[in-house]
Amino acid sequence: MRSLEAKPLEAIGNATLRILEYAGGLAALAADSAALILRLRVRVLETVNQAYLLGTQSAIIVLLTSLFTGMVISLEAAEQAVQYGFAQVVGGGVAYTTARELGPMLTGVVVAGRAGAAIAAELGSMVVTEQVEALEALGLSPTRMLVVPRLLGLLLTLPILTIMADVISVTGGMWVAQLVANISRQEFITSIHQAITMTDVAKGLFKTLFFAVIIVLVGCYQGLTTRGGAAGVGKATTFSVVLSIILIFISNFTLSYLLFR
Repeated sequence: MRSLEAKPLEAIGNATLRILEYAGGLAALAADSAALILRLRVRVLETVNQAYLLGTQSAIIVLLTSLFTGMVISLEAAEQAVQYGFAQVVGGGVAYTTARELGPMLTGVVVAGRAGAAIAAELGSMVVTEQVEALEALGLSPTRMLVVPRLLGLLLTLPILTIMADVISVTGGMWVAQLVANISRQEFITSIHQAITMTDVAKGLFKTLFFAVIIVLVGCYQGLTTRGGAAGVGKATTFSVVLSIILIFISNFTLSYLLFR
């Protein structure tokens, strides 16, 4: 009887230890990366290359996602606002929601699905083929060679992608509002000016720095701890995307509570 009661507790204990071990590994990787950056141990050309691969090549999917999200929000808001006589607030509502919440969060989620998976898969393949061991044998730091360029590259490009996403989302919303509810561009833009400030936009962009750190650190840690050959690479890639998106949602709520309450 006691052994049956102990099994659930043992499972909970083991799960807790695994979570703490994982969190400790991420924290150690983050501390190592921060120390290298502060000492200016940065590979500039590789950082630029990773900024292009992780950021620039994610632009199309980010913009398409943001465009149709803004159009849907405007479609729903415009119909209800015209029905109840509040058409003058549609532009502000779209911009307010986009700049503070949906723009940064959707950008982070989309980039996590694309770039985060690419990071985990690439580093996992390098581990399986013993390329990371070769770097260590040569006296080179895998964190400096592989993690720091990706971290800096995404820190540079994710805020820019978010600005582009905000603009295209609001533009799409303005077009739909004019098409569906005959809300003029001037009325839409005036509503935006009344609803948000540059502080709101800046706080939204501030969130993306946390999202970039989450995406890169989770992807790199999953890749560098890959075990089990090709199957292990697939599992590491899938888990990195799932965990990154979950952490982005959690951090988005936490940051919104701290920044906008």
